[in-house]
Amino acid sequence: MEYKRPQFAEVLDRMNEPRTFIQVLAGPRQVGKSTLIDQVLAECQIPHYLYNADGVDENDTDWIRRIWETTRTLMDTRQQTEAVLVIDEIHKIKRWSEIVKREWDADTRSKRQLKLFILGSSRLMFRKGLTESLAGRFELIRLGHWTLQEMEDAFGWTLDNWIYYGGYPGSASLIKDMRRWKKYIKESLVAPAIEKDIILTSNIYKPALMKQLFELGCTYSAELLSLTKALGQLQDAGNVTTLSSYLEILNQCNLLAGLQKYANDEARRYQSIPKYQVYNNALLTAFKGTSYEKDRIDPQIWGRWIESAVGAYLLGGAEEGGYSVYYWRERSDEVDFIIVRQGEVMALEVKSGRRGMNSGISKFNDLFHPKHSLVIGTDGIPFEEFFRMRIEDLF
Repeated sequence: MEYKRPQFAEVLDRMNEPRTFIQVLAGPRQVGKSTLIDQVLAECQIPHYLYNADGVDENDTDWIRRIWETTRTLMDTRQQTEAVLVIDEIHKIKRWSEIVKREWDADTRSKRQLKLFILGSSRLMFRKGLTESLAGRFELIRLGHWTLQEMEDAFGWTLDNWIYYGGYPGSASLIKDMRRWKKYIKESLVAPAIEKDIILTSNIYKPALMKQLFELGCTYSAELLSLTKALGQLQDAGNVTTLSSYLEILNQCNLLAGLQKYANDEARRYQSIPKYQVYNNALLTAFKGTSYEKDRIDPQIWGRWIESAVGAYLLGGAEEGGYSVYYWRERSDEVDFIIVRQGEVMALEVKSGRRGMNSGISKFNDLFHPKHSLVIGTDGIPFEEFFRMRIEDLF
């Protein structure tokens, strides 16, 4: 039986409800957006029309109008009172949001019941006008990286499998062959995400520098490294400002984040040394891992992988849960993750074989008085349980 992601029911319900808003399915590459919409269309009883902008000339801005007009004509000739129009990879067309706004408003004025579902990269869709041209006209359904629960349900994975190999469903069948698995992650997932979704659509003046920063950041996931020191490890010339802007773009694409240090002063947060954090642990393993058998039995290495998995899980739910993720460190005292939601603060310390508890939690409590201070792992919330929680429920 084909696995259906939790968002399946939500998308199907919105497809069957009266036409009100444009429905936007957004998320990073290879998390199943196209597969999900195919599954929904297979069960939807309403006539539907599916188009994919992948391969269409990005300057062919009239393409959207043509397929829209074709859909209207088919609706009329087939005497369909309502229908669904789905456009995949729509963000690849220049000025797509302007054309969508024009055609959507035209259907609204004529009371045509043509419902629109569009799919694409969340960062690129927002950057290219979703929040400007289409403000007030759309609802967003986010599809993030696959969770432990999903990989377990779909592929029978264990907690250790998910911590080490991350949550890309397309790679699940390759984990017995490490060389092949790494090749797939780097060439079929990472390269297209950077070369097509970022470099070709953003003002990236030093593409080689961005690629190097991404790979370096993946190897440092769950660790701190100043941008100045990062520059010293990169071959292409650049400056701290350039690296900072590239890191923010990678963050917007749900690939790699540079977590800021928690502080009451916004300026101090911005100027802090970043703690690198992948959104999917597959990225840490692809660029840093040796083999599951070797890395799993080393307590220090495995502890690093666990902390990175916790960070990835926190980041994956941040937008939907309405919270922000930070770290805290003052000299030798540190707290792995600080969560802030609606003014409330929570401190999370990851305890595994990598190290015992330090005095960071108590020092942080004295300084900031968080609502909760929790340990994840040994003597705290078990990892199996934590990775199935909604983080916002901890508040």
